[in-house]
Amino acid sequence: MDERADRERTAKDISTELKSKMSAAVKEAALEIQKRVKLRKMPFLVAIDGGTSAGKSTLALLVAAEVPAVIVQGDDFYQINIDWSQMSSVEKATHCIDWKRARLEALEPLLAGRTASWHPFNFATGVGLADYMVTRQPAPVILLEGAYSSNPQLADIIHLTILMDTPTRIRYARHNEREGHDDLEWHKIWNEAEEYYFTHVRPPSSFDLVISTS
Repeated sequence: MDERADRERTAKDISTELKSKMSAAVKEAALEIQKRVKLRKMPFLVAIDGGTSAGKSTLALLVAAEVPAVIVQGDDFYQINIDWSQMSSVEKATHCIDWKRARLEALEPLLAGRTASWHPFNFATGVGLADYMVTRQPAPVILLEGAYSSNPQLADIIHLTILMDTPTRIRYARHNEREGHDDLEWHKIWNEAEEYYFTHVRPPSSFDLVISTS
Protein backbone atom coordinates (compact mmCIF):
# COMPACT_ATOMS: atom_id res chain seq x y z
CA MET A 1 0.00 0.00 0.00
CA ASP A 2 1.43 3.38 -0.99
CA GLU A 3 1.73 6.32 1.35
CA ARG A 4 -1.25 8.24 -0.03
CA ALA A 5 -3.56 5.23 -0.05
CA ASP A 6 -2.63 4.51 3.57
CA ARG A 7 -4.13 7.87 4.57
CA GLU A 8 -7.45 6.94 2.98
CA ARG A 9 -7.91 3.57 4.66
CA THR A 10 -11.15 2.73 6.40
CA ALA A 11 -12.30 -0.03 8.73
CA LYS A 12 -13.16 -2.10 5.63
CA ASP A 13 -9.44 -2.46 4.96
CA ILE A 14 -8.79 -4.16 8.31
CA SER A 15 -8.83 -7.95 8.47
CA THR A 16 -11.63 -9.79 10.24
CA GLU A 17 -9.07 -11.37 12.56
CA LEU A 18 -7.69 -8.01 13.66
CA LYS A 19 -11.17 -6.56 14.07
CA SER A 20 -12.03 -9.42 16.39
CA LYS A 21 -8.83 -8.95 18.37
CA MET A 22 -9.51 -5.23 18.77
CA SER A 23 -13.24 -5.46 19.43
CA ALA A 24 -13.05 -4.97 23.19
CA ALA A 25 -10.74 -1.97 22.85
CA VAL A 26 -12.96 -0.41 20.19
CA LYS A 27 -16.07 -0.87 22.30
CA GLU A 28 -14.38 0.66 25.34
CA ALA A 29 -13.16 3.70 23.42
CA ALA A 30 -16.41 4.24 21.52
CA LEU A 31 -18.54 4.06 24.67
CA GLU A 32 -16.31 6.56 26.46
CA ILE A 33 -16.47 8.97 23.52
CA GLN A 34 -20.24 8.66 23.21
CA LYS A 35 -20.68 9.22 26.94
CA ARG A 36 -18.57 12.37 26.97
CA VAL A 37 -19.98 13.80 23.74
CA LYS A 38 -23.40 13.96 25.37
CA LEU A 39 -22.01 16.35 27.99
CA ARG A 40 -20.65 19.01 25.67
CA LYS A 41 -21.06 20.73 22.35
CA MET A 42 -19.39 19.21 19.33
CA PRO A 43 -17.00 18.90 17.56
CA PHE A 44 -15.24 16.73 20.12
CA LEU A 45 -11.47 16.18 19.83
CA VAL A 46 -9.98 12.87 20.97
CA ALA A 47 -6.23 12.19 21.13
CA ILE A 48 -5.30 8.53 20.64
CA ASP A 49 -1.73 8.29 21.89
CA GLY A 50 0.74 5.48 22.44
CA GLY A 51 4.17 4.23 21.51
CA THR A 52 5.19 3.18 18.03
CA SER A 53 3.04 0.32 16.66
CA ALA A 54 0.76 0.27 19.70
CA GLY A 55 -2.34 0.00 17.48
CA LYS A 56 -3.37 3.65 17.41
CA SER A 57 -4.22 3.81 13.71
CA THR A 58 -6.21 0.59 13.83
CA LEU A 59 -8.18 1.74 16.85
CA ALA A 60 -8.94 5.08 15.18
CA LEU A 61 -10.20 3.41 12.00
CA LEU A 62 -12.44 1.00 13.88
CA VAL A 63 -13.78 3.65 16.27
CA ALA A 64 -14.56 5.89 13.29
CA ALA A 65 -16.82 3.11 12.02
CA GLU A 66 -18.76 3.19 15.31
CA VAL A 67 -19.07 6.94 15.89
CA PRO A 68 -19.37 9.79 13.35
CA ALA A 69 -15.70 10.70 13.29
CA VAL A 70 -12.96 12.10 11.08
CA ILE A 71 -9.33 10.97 11.52
CA VAL A 72 -6.27 13.20 11.57
CA GLN A 73 -2.90 11.42 11.51
CA GLY A 74 -0.42 13.23 13.71
CA ASP A 75 2.47 11.87 11.64
CA ASP A 76 1.32 14.09 8.76
CA PHE A 77 2.83 16.98 10.71
CA TYR A 78 6.21 15.41 11.39
CA GLN A 79 8.78 18.18 11.60
CA ILE A 80 10.90 18.89 8.54
CA ASN A 81 14.52 20.01 8.27
CA ILE A 82 15.63 18.82 11.72
CA ASP A 83 18.70 16.72 12.48
CA TRP A 84 17.27 14.47 15.20
CA SER A 85 20.67 12.95 15.91
CA GLN A 86 21.73 16.26 17.44
CA MET A 87 18.76 16.55 19.81
CA SER A 88 18.13 15.23 23.30
CA SER A 89 15.27 12.87 24.17
CA VAL A 90 13.39 15.79 25.70
CA GLU A 91 13.81 17.88 22.55
CA LYS A 92 12.75 15.02 20.30
CA ALA A 93 9.58 14.36 22.29
CA THR A 94 8.75 18.07 22.36
CA HIS A 95 9.46 18.93 18.74
CA CYS A 96 8.85 15.69 16.83
CA ILE A 97 5.47 16.89 15.57
CA ASP A 98 4.77 20.41 14.34
CA TRP A 99 1.74 21.01 16.54
CA LYS A 100 1.49 24.64 15.48
CA ARG A 101 0.90 23.58 11.87
CA ALA A 102 -1.40 20.75 12.96
CA ARG A 103 -3.57 23.20 14.88
CA LEU A 104 -3.65 25.80 12.11
CA GLU A 105 -4.22 23.53 9.13
CA ALA A 106 -6.22 20.60 10.58
CA LEU A 107 -7.50 20.79 14.14
CA GLU A 108 -8.78 24.36 14.41
CA PRO A 109 -10.66 24.26 11.07
CA LEU A 110 -12.31 20.94 11.96
CA LEU A 111 -13.19 22.19 15.45
CA ALA A 112 -14.82 25.18 13.81
CA GLY A 113 -16.87 22.90 11.56
CA ARG A 114 -14.86 23.69 8.43
CA THR A 115 -13.12 21.50 5.86
CA ALA A 116 -9.39 21.09 6.54
CA SER A 117 -6.62 20.49 4.00
CA TRP A 118 -2.87 20.10 4.39
CA HIS A 119 0.26 18.67 2.79
CA PRO A 120 1.50 15.69 4.86
CA PHE A 121 5.13 14.95 5.57
CA ASN A 122 6.73 13.09 2.69
CA PHE A 123 7.62 9.76 4.28
CA ALA A 124 8.34 8.30 0.84
CA THR A 125 11.43 10.49 0.48
CA GLY A 126 11.94 11.51 4.12
CA VAL A 127 12.37 15.09 2.98
CA GLY A 128 9.89 17.97 3.12
CA LEU A 129 6.17 17.72 2.41
CA ALA A 130 4.32 15.54 -0.10
CA ASP A 131 3.05 17.20 -3.27
CA TYR A 132 -0.52 16.05 -2.66
CA MET A 133 -2.98 17.27 -0.05
CA VAL A 134 -4.99 15.47 2.60
CA THR A 135 -8.52 16.79 2.96
CA ARG A 136 -10.88 16.04 5.82
CA GLN A 137 -14.52 17.03 6.11
CA PRO A 138 -16.08 18.22 9.40
CA ALA A 139 -17.52 15.57 11.73
CA PRO A 140 -18.95 15.55 15.25
CA VAL A 141 -15.85 13.72 16.54
CA ILE A 142 -12.23 14.32 15.54
CA LEU A 143 -9.76 11.50 16.20
CA LEU A 144 -6.17 12.72 16.36
CA GLU A 145 -4.04 9.59 16.32
CA GLY A 146 -0.31 9.24 16.67
CA ALA A 147 2.56 9.18 19.12
CA TYR A 148 2.72 12.39 21.20
CA SER A 149 -0.84 13.34 20.16
CA SER A 150 -1.84 14.12 23.77
CA ASN A 151 1.01 16.62 24.00
CA PRO A 152 0.33 19.38 26.57
CA GLN A 153 0.69 21.90 23.72
CA LEU A 154 -2.81 20.82 22.66
CA ALA A 155 -4.34 20.58 26.14
CA ASP A 156 -6.63 23.56 25.57
CA ILE A 157 -8.43 21.93 22.64
CA ILE A 158 -8.36 18.19 23.43
CA HIS A 159 -11.47 16.85 25.15
CA LEU A 160 -10.45 13.23 25.74
CA THR A 161 -7.06 11.50 25.88
CA ILE A 162 -6.70 7.78 25.22
CA LEU A 163 -3.53 5.76 25.73
CA MET A 164 -2.98 2.55 23.79
CA ASP A 165 -0.88 0.63 26.31
CA THR A 166 0.83 -2.20 24.43
CA PRO A 167 3.91 -4.06 25.76
CA THR A 168 7.18 -2.68 24.41
CA ARG A 169 8.42 -6.01 23.03
CA ILE A 170 5.21 -6.43 21.01
CA ARG A 171 5.36 -2.89 19.66
CA TYR A 172 8.99 -3.21 18.59
CA ALA A 173 8.31 -6.56 16.92
CA ARG A 174 5.38 -5.05 15.00
CA HIS A 175 7.45 -2.06 13.94
CA ASN A 176 10.34 -4.18 12.71
CA GLU A 177 7.98 -6.51 10.85
CA ARG A 178 6.33 -3.54 9.16
CA GLU A 179 9.70 -2.11 8.11
CA GLY A 180 11.05 -5.49 7.05
CA HIS A 181 14.19 -5.31 9.22
CA ASP A 182 15.35 -4.55 12.76
CA ASP A 183 15.38 -0.79 12.01
CA LEU A 184 18.14 -0.19 14.51
CA GLU A 185 18.72 3.40 13.42
CA TRP A 186 15.08 4.29 14.12
CA HIS A 187 15.18 2.65 17.56
CA LYS A 188 18.43 4.47 18.34
CA ILE A 189 16.80 7.84 17.64
CA TRP A 190 13.31 7.39 19.04
CA ASN A 191 13.16 4.75 21.80
CA GLU A 192 14.51 7.06 24.51
CA ALA A 193 12.29 9.93 23.37
CA GLU A 194 9.15 7.81 23.69
CA GLU A 195 10.29 6.46 27.04
CA TYR A 196 10.82 10.02 28.30
CA TYR A 197 7.45 11.21 26.99
CA PHE A 198 5.40 8.36 28.49
CA THR A 199 7.28 8.56 31.78
CA HIS A 200 7.64 12.27 32.44
CA VAL A 201 5.28 14.15 30.10
CA ARG A 202 2.26 11.86 29.74
CA PRO A 203 2.53 8.88 32.11
CA PRO A 204 -0.41 6.45 31.99
CA SER A 205 -1.99 8.04 35.08
CA SER A 206 -2.40 11.32 33.19
CA PHE A 207 -4.73 9.87 30.54
CA ASP A 208 -8.52 9.89 30.70
CA LEU A 209 -8.68 6.34 29.40
CA VAL A 210 -5.99 3.64 29.22
CA ILE A 211 -6.64 0.69 26.92
CA SER A 212 -4.33 -2.26 27.43
CA THR A 213 -3.74 -4.43 24.38
CA SER A 214 -1.36 -7.18 23.36
